[in-house]
Amino acid sequence: MKSNLKIKMILPALTEAESPFWRPIKYSLFPPLGLATLAAYTDTEDQVEIVDQHVEKLQLGDEPDLVVLQVYITNAYRAYQIADHYKSKGVYVVLGGLHVTSLPEEARPHGDSIFLGPGEETFPEFLKDFRGGTPRRTYFSSKRSLEKIPPVRRDLIKRNRYLVPNSIVVTRGCPHHCDFCYKDAFFQGGKSFYTQLVDDALAEIDRLPGSHLYFLDDHLLGNAKFATELFAGLEGMDRVFQGAATVDSILRGNLIEKAAKAGLRSIFVGFETFSPENLRQSNKKQNLLKNYEEAVSRLHSLGIMINGSFVFGLDDDGPDVFKRTVDWGVKNGITTSTYHILTPYPGTKLYENMKQENRLVSHNWDLYDTRHVVFKTKKLTASELEEGYHWAYKEFYSWANIAKASFQHESIKHVAKHLLYAGGWKKFEPLWNFIIKSRQLNQMLPLLESILSRVKTKQSNEKSTEKLNLSIT
Repeated sequence: MKSNLKIKMILPALTEAESPFWRPIKYSLFPPLGLATLAAYTDTEDQVEIVDQHVEKLQLGDEPDLVVLQVYITNAYRAYQIADHYKSKGVYVVLGGLHVTSLPEEARPHGDSIFLGPGEETFPEFLKDFRGGTPRRTYFSSKRSLEKIPPVRRDLIKRNRYLVPNSIVVTRGCPHHCDFCYKDAFFQGGKSFYTQLVDDALAEIDRLPGSHLYFLDDHLLGNAKFATELFAGLEGMDRVFQGAATVDSILRGNLIEKAAKAGLRSIFVGFETFSPENLRQSNKKQNLLKNYEEAVSRLHSLGIMINGSFVFGLDDDGPDVFKRTVDWGVKNGITTSTYHILTPYPGTKLYENMKQENRLVSHNWDLYDTRHVVFKTKKLTASELEEGYHWAYKEFYSWANIAKASFQHESIKHVAKHLLYAGGWKKFEPLWNFIIKSRQLNQMLPLLESILSRVKTKQSNEKSTEKLNLSIT
């Protein structure tokens, strides 16, 4: 029985993190929470280290007992090189993550064991087998439960290297199944959406210092009962938080109001496309026949800033899609926009469809970064698609459009928050680089929390006046 293991957990740098367009701040936002979650299953006597190659240099001269690598599609080649290096030294290497689950046979030669799907069930099984000298070649997660999982090993996270060290995940997966979604394939063969116990989630939140939280869940409002109880528990905890949700969940019922009351100040929304045909093609049924403007208006009435996500290159997109998308975002006061070139990730239905139609033009995973075209397009040429993608970013984040979008808000405070958030995110790169190099990144948290402070909108002021009048009467 092996005890006192020396375990090294590595998140290799994504290829795009070293491209000419590399923005160090973008890759210094969140710590490798997945690895810290798995580290919680190790013994107290084990020596565990987490290395995030985006924010620190990876030293390869050591010989730990076990190396754990988290593999995404655009760090796959680098992950395999690291794995091969350690295997050549006789170190036991395990590989897991989205790409390993999508292409297990590609990953298998580089690891002694591979993990398919989420690891909360399988990693403790592996550790028991490894200590006993009988590790299996493949571990597949089928049970999938977050009940009573141990606290994340946040002591292993180098907090001063991240802008948002208080990232947290309280659910897994998503209740929807969009054809282009990479993560959907990760949960095949078992539950595709499940939650923590509310008390466990609140206990994890309570352990985090400061007031800011970032929920990295794919769909924080995906389970209405869980979200309602979570937001009720968050009330009174003096937290401000960010998260992600769908247009449908924002328009349905009053859950978004409960989130705002609990401290939600900024939300990632997958608008993706304005074309009903594109939505049908992508199986994004939750957006069909939904009023995007109504969702935006509802969020802004609650003082919530919006990070809109948009995909270019779906089959119904023509040359005008870039300007229409940017203009819509500016006109509707979207705070930040995230643009993507459609990417057929292995394991997705989109990939299988394009493979059958002989539309894939590259299997170089380094190019599967949503910045490059890797398939045969229809109404746009590949060059038009890539040029339009870059134009959209440049145009949306011009000072003129940042200012124009800011002044779509009623409240002066919301206008100021929009200017600071959007401008600060895109227009102060040298300052961000200096802060990162001086290891002072999380010293910016008080500023972020201030920007995310509550906006008293016209609607909330009217409600306050109504309550006052009622009490006087």
